[in-house]
Amino acid sequence: MNPTVRQILSLIDTDIAPWHLAEPWDNCGLSAGNPEWPVQKVLVGLDPGLPVLEAAQQWQADMVLTHHPLFITPEKNIDFSEMPGLAIALAATRKMAIVCAHTNLDKAENGLNDYLAHRLQITVTRALETQNHEQESPAAPPTGLGRIGTLSSPMSLTRMADQVKSRLGVNPVRVVGDPDLLVHDIAVCSGSGGSLIPAFLSSGATVYVTGDIKYHEARLIESHGRALIDAGHFASEIIAKDLLTRRLNQAVARAGFSLEIRAFTGETDPFVSI
Repeated sequence: MNPTVRQILSLIDTDIAPWHLAEPWDNCGLSAGNPEWPVQKVLVGLDPGLPVLEAAQQWQADMVLTHHPLFITPEKNIDFSEMPGLAIALAATRKMAIVCAHTNLDKAENGLNDYLAHRLQITVTRALETQNHEQESPAAPPTGLGRIGTLSSPMSLTRMADQVKSRLGVNPVRVVGDPDLLVHDIAVCSGSGGSLIPAFLSSGATVYVTGDIKYHEARLIESHGRALIDAGHFASEIIAKDLLTRRLNQAVARAGFSLEIRAFTGETDPFVSI
């Protein structure tokens, strides 16, 4: 049996990343489409941009599921000749729903930040930042923004940077701190982690692995004798498509639905080093 868009939204809520975890400013869930449309094919990507949408159209997908939202702030007008109006028009004419799991996936148990830590061989102990309604008991799994964890044994900052490059497939990375600094307790935050620097500095972690750090934020970390590995926004979040593909396949199988799910492989980092 093929599920509807509404049923897939429900599976994401109950089995992958509850919608209530999303940040108040965020726009998660159904961006365009009809909740009652049937779904046979889902294409998963990082960004709901033209490469993903064109691939979905060619594959005749019924849903595009991405990590980043189609839009966050309200649109004052919808121009079908440019994004995001172009995507909305495509969704309407092709009956192809556009759905995103963004900060709810970042914060969820076994979500993107847990997966990022796992990829870097970090054992997670707690969330980097929690809100009042997300306070953790010692026995509870972590939910909230970012993660704090430990390595199995200490290593130098330089070696940790090499591990980040190898395990995330990114080169180069930006590093702040003494190259010989011994690293054991680590904070991670996928995507843009600048807003969580105060939480990192009060966490006791030695190094912060994240992306999109600005100059003065780097100076602040440096002034506290801590370290930073900036892997970039893309490299720290492109792994979301593999996570979403695997988790949705598992949820669909448990629910007894028939659905073909494919991860889009054509996205690239907009930034290149030359």
